[in-house]
Amino acid sequence: MNIRVKRIYEEPAPEDGYRLLVDRLWPRGVSKQNARIDGWMKEIGPSSELRRWYGHDAARWREFKERYAAELDARADLVADVLALARAGTVTLVFSARDADRNQAVALAEYLAGRQDNP
Repeated sequence: MNIRVKRIYEEPAPEDGYRLLVDRLWPRGVSKQNARIDGWMKEIGPSSELRRWYGHDAARWREFKERYAAELDARADLVADVLALARAGTVTLVFSARDADRNQAVALAEYLAGRQDNP
């Protein structure tokens, strides 16, 4: 299973495989035509409340991941859908946050990696 993460502002590449946007909101300054995404699963993104609480504050990163994992546990059907895509080929979780190391796509990729053997 190959799961990658990539900012939507980076150039799409063939090795991206299935490009899945995991933001709840459409990224600023990107047209749907230029985004070249294969799917948009906004429901798998963190809740608006969690997103606002986190505010991309690096000091809250660990707790953000824990709270987001709890939200993902409650969305088992969506998690199963992403895992099924990843079992079929490469999936790139596309995000728009400026911080490439601490964002919902990175947290989601870590979460999925821990569940790849348990659908």
